[in-house]
Amino acid sequence: MRVFVTGGTGFIGHYVVKSLLEANHEVVIATRHPNKVPSLRSQPKVSFVEASLTDFDKMGEGLVGCDACIHIALGWGDTPSAMLMNDTRATVKLLEMAAKAGCQKFIYTSSTAAMGRMRPSMREVTSNLPMDLYGATKAAGEAFVLGFTHGYGSQFPEVKMQRNIIRPGYTFGNPAFPDGCSQPDRRFFEMALAVKEDRDIHIVKNDGTQFIHASQQAELYLKVLESEKNEEIFLGLGEVWMSWKEIAEMMIAQKPGCKSKIVEKDLGWSDDPMLFDVSRIKDQFGLVFDAHEFMLDHVKWTFSQV
Repeated sequence: MRVFVTGGTGFIGHYVVKSLLEANHEVVIATRHPNKVPSLRSQPKVSFVEASLTDFDKMGEGLVGCDACIHIALGWGDTPSAMLMNDTRATVKLLEMAAKAGCQKFIYTSSTAAMGRMRPSMREVTSNLPMDLYGATKAAGEAFVLGFTHGYGSQFPEVKMQRNIIRPGYTFGNPAFPDGCSQPDRRFFEMALAVKEDRDIHIVKNDGTQFIHASQQAELYLKVLESEKNEEIFLGLGEVWMSWKEIAEMMIAQKPGCKSKIVEKDLGWSDDPMLFDVSRIKDQFGLVFDAHEFMLDHVKWTFSQV
């Protein structure tokens, strides 16, 4: 397939592109920074569209001849109206342009933030209760992707394009290519620097999540792309919960004789965390992710970078 990918030079994006290339797909990357990952420029099956999400003419031209569109890029804003214009509007426009271009498949990158407040049962069918503008715009994007279902006037007399949603959770990892990028969260680097300087590591007691490595996330994207699924949502998370305390302990273990201590702030969080139910990706695709081995490798890599 010829696959159009927004944000293909970003962290999750460049892992998805790598996975697509390894599966022998052709990739068109839409990005504001085509030189961000030089390794991608040397790939014979990769071409670029230099554009922001709101450069609709350029995006529309890039979609021509593509079989699928994977929308990963995020348009940011500091107000509800800015998020609406920069992200939600851009997602809806991309959805329309992909359909007009004849794309057979559309994958929208949402987030667990669309679901918002944690409740005892967090599954794909759990209602969205976003707690911030980021979650709200992702939930809005989901609604348009799922709602674009049938014929709409002369422009869209019918909708044949398969539309699916992936909600990534906390995704981490080393760069996919030597000149690639890592996740933007600086906590890993702050921990590593504290250990090297023998300072204490400050964390919240019982803070953690179902971490997933970016290569595992990319595996899910590929599975959804190559499936015949339609109008479905998939949680992109690991099955195993891991605490930031475990990560801090891994960091400290990197320096023999380290004098750093882990200082936990107690906010009253339960010893038994609420979990996302990831049985759906197991049932549909046979995917079960445990990030522990990847996490140790990432800790070692982070420690070597500071």
